[in-house]
Amino acid sequence: MNKTFSIISLGCPRNLVDSEYMAFELKSRGYVFSDQVKDVDTLIVNTCAFIEDAKRESIDVILKAIDAKKSGDVRKVIIAGCLPERYLEELKQEFRDIDEFRGVLEFKPKGDHRGLKLTPDHYAYVKISEGCGNRCSYCIIPYLKGPYKSREIDSIIKETRGLMKKGIKEVILVGQDTSLYGIDLYGRKRLADLLRKICLILKGNWIRLLYCHPTNLSRDIIRVMRDNSNMCRYIDLPVEHISDRILKKMGRKSRKKDITSLIGYIRSEVPDVALRSSLIVGFPGETEKDFQELLSFMRDIRFERLGIFKYSREEGTPAHKYKGQIPEKEKQRRFDAAMSLQQEISARVNERFKGKVLKVLIEDREKDYYIGRTEYDAPEVDGLVYVSGKNLKIGDFYNVRITDTHEYDLQGVVLTGLA
Repeated sequence: MNKTFSIISLGCPRNLVDSEYMAFELKSRGYVFSDQVKDVDTLIVNTCAFIEDAKRESIDVILKAIDAKKSGDVRKVIIAGCLPERYLEELKQEFRDIDEFRGVLEFKPKGDHRGLKLTPDHYAYVKISEGCGNRCSYCIIPYLKGPYKSREIDSIIKETRGLMKKGIKEVILVGQDTSLYGIDLYGRKRLADLLRKICLILKGNWIRLLYCHPTNLSRDIIRVMRDNSNMCRYIDLPVEHISDRILKKMGRKSRKKDITSLIGYIRSEVPDVALRSSLIVGFPGETEKDFQELLSFMRDIRFERLGIFKYSREEGTPAHKYKGQIPEKEKQRRFDAAMSLQQEISARVNERFKGKVLKVLIEDREKDYYIGRTEYDAPEVDGLVYVSGKNLKIGDFYNVRITDTHEYDLQGVVLTGLA
């Protein structure tokens, strides 16, 4: 077990990039990575503590890591990330078998930290910023990650070039709010400038943009997407709610008219765009009228991709003290109703692809079919394409004719040759 390590990375892709930085540090100290959580010297669990479900998952994995240590499969266990950043003293008292606790990783962007990449060979996440410039009343992230911090453009370009040389087919830009990129370094938002530069590098491959705050998303970013075919027609735009009253209580700066206007502009400029968003149900004080307004908004907008979350009451946030907390049973009812509606919407949205030919990035193979993604789907969170074909190469693009559609996934047959 000498000088071997493994990492379990929980939570979002931003966390995964932090795990890659940790892996880089250990490799530089002579450790050898193992993708098995067994017979290793050191196991790192990079935790998430964003909402209650994430905290529960982190605790469950910590308990399993302790069991692995007691059984002799692991010699040393390190708990890192948001959970110890938030609950260090409590964790020290509760888990005495843990060898070391580390908080969130200090944001020290390097030109190339890819001593080890924890994603598949064909795509990579590139973190362009850390921290948050917004103060939503329900969110703990600014208190854990600190103020907004951007990487320099040259640093990001250098990393992107390095990834291209290694054969990466998809670069995914991440940050707590990518749309605010550059405001701290350059005195103005410069995401559009960054995207134009990266589009010149990623010829024929994909660049995907995640986590754009609707208040901060500049319309020139939409025009960059419109004018560059290697930018995925995909925008992650978390709106969280649509009732002006609830948006104000959430500390969101956008209002209903701003959100609907922005979505209208996006769809007019990029008609084939896939909009991903997230909504919160059961926020303190949310009335049945507010909830029905949210459902009506979902019917009108018909998001192509949507995550729905029950409000999680997080200590240390302003909303934790708000009056009118919604009972869990009622939050669950609203969640179920919203999810049921979105399933219907998603099924109808997917039907438009039947008979069309889409560019698909092949990611895996099962017994008699391949699994891939379109530009309209981000890894891990969106739908898949189940592809019939022979001798396809993992990590290559193929043209696929869609033959059947489902609520979230597609089926298709590969056409001759690469895309």
